[in-house]
Amino acid sequence: MSRRYDTKTTTFSPEGRLYQVEYAMEAIGLAGTCFGILAEDGVVLAAERKITNKLLDEIPFSDKIYKINENMACSVAGITSDANVLINELRLIAQRYLLSYQEPIPCEQLVSHLCDIKQAYTQFGGKRPFGVSILYVGWDRHYGFQLYHSDPSGNYGGWKANCIGNNNSAAMAILKQEYKADVKIKEALNLSMKVLHKTLDVSKLSAEKVEMATLTRVNGKTVIRVLSNDELAKLIEEYEAELKAAEEAKEKEKSKKSTSSSSK
Repeated sequence: MSRRYDTKTTTFSPEGRLYQVEYAMEAIGLAGTCFGILAEDGVVLAAERKITNKLLDEIPFSDKIYKINENMACSVAGITSDANVLINELRLIAQRYLLSYQEPIPCEQLVSHLCDIKQAYTQFGGKRPFGVSILYVGWDRHYGFQLYHSDPSGNYGGWKANCIGNNNSAAMAILKQEYKADVKIKEALNLSMKVLHKTLDVSKLSAEKVEMATLTRVNGKTVIRVLSNDELAKLIEEYEAELKAAEEAKEKEKSKKSTSSSSK
């Protein structure tokens, strides 16, 4: 049935579905994992860095996390070329607003503006949806720290924690269980390591396989900082040490129980 209705984005199926938009969302599920965590004193963005070929030259900037303006950054999952077009549009929208009003654009207004463009690509003939989902993090004087997510259909929403890309269901299950409303940036970084450890298809975490950034406020200014490999390696080491200590404590508790039961 779907074959009759999946060639155009402007044609609904009898069930009321737009198959091309759904296929665009499927493309995102094949991309590397990206997630954001909203804390009281900042926002954390984390992403899986997929190394497709060892012969590729290393790039000096982040591959999955992008700065939009002084107060906002984003992480993407999906077709990178589509993401580059949308990120360029985000930066243009932000700079036009700054030029017109002499103040940074509010976070939700920027997200809404881009989502209007994404929605148009699902409605007009001769176009296809952008095969990319975006997580936006930012700060403005109206609502403070914020985290938004948008998908190829043009829908967007505000979140406390969200994940896109591969294994997003497993990551969301961990975030639902572990996230607390009063979490601090340091705790959010530790939670990020736990999510990466549980969801990435690797036997051992390494700094080369992940990217992480924080958005905080320092002396009245927004600071967007991508963590270096050394900082990532230190976080991974701390998490693995905590994991090992927890396992040892569990083993001790288990041995105590077995000893008490045998003495009886």
